[in-house]
Amino acid sequence: MPEADPEAAAEAHFVRPDEKEGRFLAGPRSRIPEAVEVLRIAREFIRGFRTLHFVGPCVTVFGSARFREDHPYYGLARQVGADLARAGFTVMTGGGPGIMEAANRGARDVGGASVGANIVLPKEQRINPYVDVWTDFEYLFVRKVMLVKYSYAFVVMPGGFGTLDEIFETATLIQTGKIRNFPVVIVGAAYWEPLLDFMRHTMVPAGTIDVTDLDRFLVTDSPGEAVQHILHNVIDRFGLAWQPRWRPSRILREGRRQGRGEGDARGEGDGRGRDGSGGRG
Repeated sequence: MPEADPEAAAEAHFVRPDEKEGRFLAGPRSRIPEAVEVLRIAREFIRGFRTLHFVGPCVTVFGSARFREDHPYYGLARQVGADLARAGFTVMTGGGPGIMEAANRGARDVGGASVGANIVLPKEQRINPYVDVWTDFEYLFVRKVMLVKYSYAFVVMPGGFGTLDEIFETATLIQTGKIRNFPVVIVGAAYWEPLLDFMRHTMVPAGTIDVTDLDRFLVTDSPGEAVQHILHNVIDRFGLAWQPRWRPSRILREGRRQGRGEGDARGEGDGRGRDGSGGRG
């Protein structure tokens, strides 16, 4: 029996680069294609802004797309979503399966608002059936902006490279003052402990991060503790309070289905927002 070629097996495992984003990131091209790509990116930003402007205030839940319904982390994420929704938050996720589906599903279970920012991928990712408002993104960096822009807090569940990217980018935005010091809750202590140990015992002694940077994280296995920590921070520190939110403009055709892969944004009723929009101000 011939031995398997490890290089061939590894090559088969890799996903072919996305046609649009892969081409954009593949190096310099002529000026016209680059300009066209910038316009496509701008259009995707605008579509995201129009769809998600009225959904806040949100808490974004990050986590793996690969956990199935019978996995304990799926159940934990579902409870997190339910508790956040009961507290009055819109639950925002990447809109896919696994942890994302579970958090959206938890919000739906208790009648809360549920939002997804879905990424178009060759495999794995699909919009889950538990979102009320969603839009599809072809550019990962645009999607990541949307997952941060509308949220007062971030819950990080167990996940892979994508989740690591999200937690470290969010921490970097806070550390560098690009966004305010919103709470970041890490759920799944046993899963994350090796990474936290690396930060404590390698990064801090090396001086690449400060010990106070670790104070940005609350590590817990309790959905209730996570939500109480978020509520304490966003109400006491950031003054989040019940106010009427901005209403969609009919002239601008806001709050409707707009284009491929977008769901209706809810624009009626009251929302938790300091600036009248349900946003962060």
